[in-house]
Amino acid sequence: MKIALFSDIHANLHAFEAMLKDMDSQRPDAVYCLGDLVGYHIYPNEVIDEIRRRGIPTLKGNHDEKVENLITTPESLNEPGKKYAYHLIREDNRDYLKTLPASIKLEFKFNGEKLNIVFAHGSTRKIDEYVLIDTDEHYVMGMMEEADADVLFVGHSHKPYHRTIQTDKGRFKHVVNLGSVGKPKDGDYRGCYVLLTIIENNSTSISNSIQLEFRRVEYDMEASAKSIEDSLLPNEVAQALRISK
Repeated sequence: MKIALFSDIHANLHAFEAMLKDMDSQRPDAVYCLGDLVGYHIYPNEVIDEIRRRGIPTLKGNHDEKVENLITTPESLNEPGKKYAYHLIREDNRDYLKTLPASIKLEFKFNGEKLNIVFAHGSTRKIDEYVLIDTDEHYVMGMMEEADADVLFVGHSHKPYHRTIQTDKGRFKHVVNLGSVGKPKDGDYRGCYVLLTIIENNSTSISNSIQLEFRRVEYDMEASAKSIEDSLLPNEVAQALRISK
């Protein structure tokens, strides 16, 4: 079984469409989105509409959460351009974002052994918590034990990695950050998503039994940045796409 996972589109339609084209060519059996569909760009409705059209199970990200208390009058733009990206979101799409779950859990069973895979945006504890590649190992292990997770997929930091941690019982747990489709921060402007392949002999007793592929996708970054510069959003937001860090 092949599962595609992505996160942090941030309304960057150019990057999103390029990612979808590449993802479709890989013919995944299932697709999940770990949140932050909106923010930083001018195409939130186009992104949300496509997510909904495809019926992709999606988590609520911290930027998606921001729409819940948003006042929708132009007078509320008290910081020039800062809230513009959220004011663009249609009412029906705001209602959709409000109802998204905080986490998703998949349970697989192979040869009498259970493999639990958990998806969260920031962490299983908090929507905007960073789980980084160097986050304290004991802290990460405690969080995964609480969530009963053998494999934890997160987003939020926009920095992709795969970390393997060995437990006291000789088992292996995995933490995977998906990076970002629309606003990478690892020095590579290309959109990033992950393909997870589930095979019959996946086992927590084997350190390398998790098969992952981080895919980077080229897109017209300059066209994307220019569309921001032609909007009410600050030009610094466009520049952030070019710097990618």
